[in-house]
Amino acid sequence: MNTRAAMSVPLWPLPMLAAVLPLAVGHLSWWLSVHAGLIPDCNLYWDGCVSISRAARYGLGNHLFRLVMLPCATVQVLCWLAAALWLRRRTPAGARLLPWLGLLAGLFLALYATFLGTDGRAYEAMRRYGISLYFAFTYFALLATLHALSQMGPKVPGYRSLLVVALGFMALGVASVTVRYTLSDPALLDRWENVLEWHLGLWLTAMFAVLAWRWWREGLRVTLV
Repeated sequence: MNTRAAMSVPLWPLPMLAAVLPLAVGHLSWWLSVHAGLIPDCNLYWDGCVSISRAARYGLGNHLFRLVMLPCATVQVLCWLAAALWLRRRTPAGARLLPWLGLLAGLFLALYATFLGTDGRAYEAMRRYGISLYFAFTYFALLATLHALSQMGPKVPGYRSLLVVALGFMALGVASVTVRYTLSDPALLDRWENVLEWHLGLWLTAMFAVLAWRWWREGLRVTLV
């Protein structure tokens, strides 16, 4: 007679890891680079002396960033897959594109992390497109999640918080395009692009944190057999 043991574990730590890991490793890599004398010390969210990429481009900070961000890409893909299954149980339409959007976001994040710190035009292009497409597909995944939640009504817990995050993402995107086409001073343009990039990372953290809160509040669990 075959018996199978089942273990039920909460699912909210998955999006919490997706929120905390990039935030922590980005700031720790910056701190390591500052103390190694590789980059200047400044207020990242106002002075904008370095981008996230430059903060983790060299030295020990680069090794740490790549070591953590590659597994983090997998965690985020799993998070979007779990979100798609969660939504599919609550609304007939679900979020059919969500797993694919999450997969593409994770692949481009892995591409960006893999080539961070490498030299050459081709590698620079892969880094630039990797991070840009990661943010784009993550935003599309957020919109797909919001669309599915909206079919359950605007009072669904977490909907308004995710909507605020989506609006924050949009505002930062508009601000980024605005400074790119209005500022002629290269140094000032670089500063504000760096500032906006760090703030975008905060909104990304907030998005996964809202999902973690929603799943914790609902008591969502996964059963391992």
